[in-house]
Amino acid sequence: MAEYDAIVLGAGAAGLMCAAIAGQRGRRVLLIDHADRAGKKILISGGGRCNFTNLHTAPDRYLSQNPHFAKSALRRYTAQDFLDLVERHRIAWHEKTLGQLFCDGSARQIVDMLLDECDAGQVTLHTGRQIGEVEHADGRYRVGQDTAPALVIATGGPSIPKMGATGFAYDLARRFGLKVVEPRPALVPLTLPADQALFRDLAGVAAPVRARAGKTGFDEAALFTHRGLSGPAILQVSSYWRHGEDIAIDFLPHAATGWLAAAKRSHPRTTLRKLLSDTLPGRLAETLAEQLALPGELANLADRKLAEAEQRLAAWPFLPNGTEGYAKAEVTVGGISTADLSSQTMEARKVPGLYAIGEAVDVTGWLGGYNFQWAWASGWAAAQAL
Repeated sequence: MAEYDAIVLGAGAAGLMCAAIAGQRGRRVLLIDHADRAGKKILISGGGRCNFTNLHTAPDRYLSQNPHFAKSALRRYTAQDFLDLVERHRIAWHEKTLGQLFCDGSARQIVDMLLDECDAGQVTLHTGRQIGEVEHADGRYRVGQDTAPALVIATGGPSIPKMGATGFAYDLARRFGLKVVEPRPALVPLTLPADQALFRDLAGVAAPVRARAGKTGFDEAALFTHRGLSGPAILQVSSYWRHGEDIAIDFLPHAATGWLAAAKRSHPRTTLRKLLSDTLPGRLAETLAEQLALPGELANLADRKLAEAEQRLAAWPFLPNGTEGYAKAEVTVGGISTADLSSQTMEARKVPGLYAIGEAVDVTGWLGGYNFQWAWASGWAAAQAL
């Protein structure tokens, strides 16, 4: 039997960060993962280059039943703090659009960096080890033959099950009396019903749009697929979408009000299809023009009809019948309720020594490095309390 100060379950982003920082603070830490190597989801992130944080990180870019919960951790460990760590390890990086930071090389560099940090903290890492039963008695947690007064749940959510993801964190949390906000796939493609098959015929076509679910909208690319809709704009709104609700797509988000009537006056001989194809991919322009059913030259179309077409193009409704599920979801919305955790330490309010961090918690970021930043920040916060 081995005794530790803390046992961290899950060697993903949050678990690696927490274990490394706690170890460097002088704590004896055991880090356990059932996968054969640490950081497997990190390795496939960002197309293999790991979108490791976002310069625009702010609490309003996270979904949670308690929108204030993430503020403390995000304030105390920032995107710049993680970037400083990356630069100390001499990992070359670049910024893409919207504040997204990626490795120039490979996501493997981030995993190696975190493992080096764990080594610096003399963390004991056990990979390929099934966690099995977790027991709690006399103020200590027991995992197999190992015990500690602190246990950190960092096993993530059920997104990307092919990488070994499960709902283990929720089962364990419930066992200790913590509530779980119903989880669902997030940052996930949406599927369309058969009556919208016309748009499925556009599979492979992408365009910059504004996608909206309820009051929340994103200006990024949308991609038509054989099953429905994907692309960054769709992945973003999927986190806010609920079954039975529609989403709206503005195919010309930068067009001024009255642009069709203005085009009629400046180019009366042009057609709607030609006008749309000047901005949108040809196949998409053709499909939208057919759906709007306004053939012929603009000069022959009433301004009222043009205004109606303009309004529809600005809020084209789609009613998804589902998502592509956890298999294609990048993260999970929902998880261990923040009502049961301290926002300062990530410790369970009613279960001393029990912590939850990262994706296991009901905090979900936007696409673009925000979820990694939550992993780093929540892992750091818990490590300060261990």
